Amino acid sequence: LAFTIGREASSGAAPDEVPDAFQLGSNYPNPFNPATQISYGLPRAEQVHLAVYDLLGRQVATLVNARQDAGYHTVSFDAGHLASGVYIYRITAGEFVETRSMMLVK
Repeated sequence: LAFTIGREASSGAAPDEVPDAFQLGSNYPNPFNPATQISYGLPRAEQVHLAVYDLLGRQVATLVNARQDAGYHTVSFDAGHLASGVYIYRITAGEFVETRSMMLVK
């Protein structure tokens, strides 16, 4: 069971708005109920896959699955349909892979 959530993302970033390296930020707020924001940075255009998993490793949401321009991006995650608990979010962009955790408290 996976949900695709709409995203808000910057595009056409000015050179001073492009990170030097790939980044995955901590979600805010954390803990959250029912929605949170996840930010990440791309130093160059890449195919991006950002997904959320439960602690059993099951994918519960796909937040981004698209090629994106270099720059800073933010995506909203609404977990209103999920149970309270710890969830993992993982970004893959080119060779870059990073994982973080977040807590949903209802």
